[in-house]
Amino acid sequence: MSRIAGIAFARAPALQADGLAAMITRLCKGTTLHSCTKRAGHVSLGWCGSAYPNISQEHDILAVVDGSFFNRDELGIAGRDAELLISLYRQYGFAGALKKINGDFSLALYDKGIDTLWLARDRIGVKPLYYAADPRFFSFASQPGALLTLPGMDKGVDSRFIAFFAGSHYRYFDNNPDRSPYTGINQLPAAHMLCFSGNRIEKTKYWSLFEAPELTGSEEVLAGNYQELLLDSVLQRFKTARRPVFTLSGGMDSSSVLASAVYLSGNKQHALSATYSDKTFDESAEICGMLDSAVEKWNVVEIGTPDVFGLIRRMISVHDEPVATATWLSHYLLCEKAAQLGYDSLFGGLGGDELNAGEYEYFLCHFADLRQAGKEELLADEVKMWMHYHDHPLYKKNTDVVQKSFDELFDLNIPGKCLPNRSRLERYRAALSKDYYGIVDDRAIVMEHPFSSCLKNRTWQDLSRETTPCCLRAEDRQTNAFGLDYFLPFLDYRLIEFMFRVPGTLKIWKGITKRLLREAMRGILPEDTRTRVKKIGWNAPAHIWFGTGCRDELLDMIHSQEFRTRGIYNVDVVDRLVEEHHEIVASGRSVESHMMFLWQMVNLELWLRGLGS
Repeated sequence: MSRIAGIAFARAPALQADGLAAMITRLCKGTTLHSCTKRAGHVSLGWCGSAYPNISQEHDILAVVDGSFFNRDELGIAGRDAELLISLYRQYGFAGALKKINGDFSLALYDKGIDTLWLARDRIGVKPLYYAADPRFFSFASQPGALLTLPGMDKGVDSRFIAFFAGSHYRYFDNNPDRSPYTGINQLPAAHMLCFSGNRIEKTKYWSLFEAPELTGSEEVLAGNYQELLLDSVLQRFKTARRPVFTLSGGMDSSSVLASAVYLSGNKQHALSATYSDKTFDESAEICGMLDSAVEKWNVVEIGTPDVFGLIRRMISVHDEPVATATWLSHYLLCEKAAQLGYDSLFGGLGGDELNAGEYEYFLCHFADLRQAGKEELLADEVKMWMHYHDHPLYKKNTDVVQKSFDELFDLNIPGKCLPNRSRLERYRAALSKDYYGIVDDRAIVMEHPFSSCLKNRTWQDLSRETTPCCLRAEDRQTNAFGLDYFLPFLDYRLIEFMFRVPGTLKIWKGITKRLLREAMRGILPEDTRTRVKKIGWNAPAHIWFGTGCRDELLDMIHSQEFRTRGIYNVDVVDRLVEEHHEIVASGRSVESHMMFLWQMVNLELWLRGLGS
């Protein structure tokens, strides 16, 4: 694990050294790590982490890197990543250097000769980077909490962030990739570089995806191409890890990453899984299909009814903000277990659902593409098979649901145009006070549509503004809290570019998702895992946690004077939702509970209390 920070052009000379030291101390969070700082002219850069410092100075050029460059052999340049960055910068300039690198990184480079500081993040934003432009100095860090240590820093909380976290859905928390929860701190978006020179900030996007002709090779050929890309992505990251462990659920994504590592190394690997006493969420039976062929040692974290409030407080302290969804509580405990067992690198399947159309929403997008293409016969067949395989007592699959999605989620007059999901966006809007109610509005949601396909635009939205950013933030914070590196092979940009040229019929076919991945993993994954259609999905039984396990603490919180006078919620509505949730859980009724709303409410309140302490 590693973290970086820097401070530039501070008017008070002591602030540059003292400010950087304070940021590095905050980033270390009291753990014993290596750290190193370097200075040139008006700029000081710092690094801290569990490995050798990835910071370098060559004459008047400073560079610091958080993360890893995976194509070092291809570039043919020796030394640490920071040294490699300087070498590439001398040859190609800063933007040219970034385009040469395949890696997960955030980084900074200062050239004293032209008195210019550059920052950058990797193409998908696997590694985080925040900055603040104060009249007295310019500063950056891997987490916003480090920037808050600087004297006079604005610690106000963004009202839009509060409104969306309190009364909307987690998919909309990251709709503006430039912002952080704090009014005085910005986030550098993925695939962007920032130039700070002469007290001016200029941001530029150095990579993106654009409409390109779809690949026309046979399924067999494209599956071979996919297999080659995924295996190489796993290999490059596997070579970087020292003592890896693979998170393993019952789904295809984490299983494919693990099976690829076994295939490449010829050795079974260690795996780590969360299991639940609530069998609705437990995937132990599905996981068992991987154990004989791929797992040397299976480490299990059994999660019953944990100390939810205590764990949320711990998680917030390492996130510097509230945590988006309840699933990350399980991941936090997995990270803690991995560190206790002596592992230093966590591999996961994040990104696989997005690239391979593995989520419920992607069926509806595929159906919209078939409707727009006039393929009505194929559409009818696909809807029939979707209903056959995926009907659910709570989340029904039928033609009425499909037609409603066409009316509400897409503009079928514009090829590929997706719309915000208003029912998801505004389901709990009434729980907000009048001061925050109007902020949650679908007109404030950016929906990009660079492609003529709804499926591709939905995938791009998820990668850039919805599911992926909040997951990457949690993955980063929680692994780093326990001294772990993390590797996500599906988020290799080469795989992403490839999959955006794959036709939708090679992702969803006859009611089954991940068609091309299934073919690519033939002979690598066990057949029962490769061909399984049903999926439980990565989730957590938070309905029980808030319905019974921590109900007393929940009631104490919402009845407290501090909560009721904060001015965020309509407390009468909150009271009703809490009681309704309890009744749903107690009765076992087959209706959707309010667990996600309650998770967000508790996280937001505990975070705000921490800011006030």
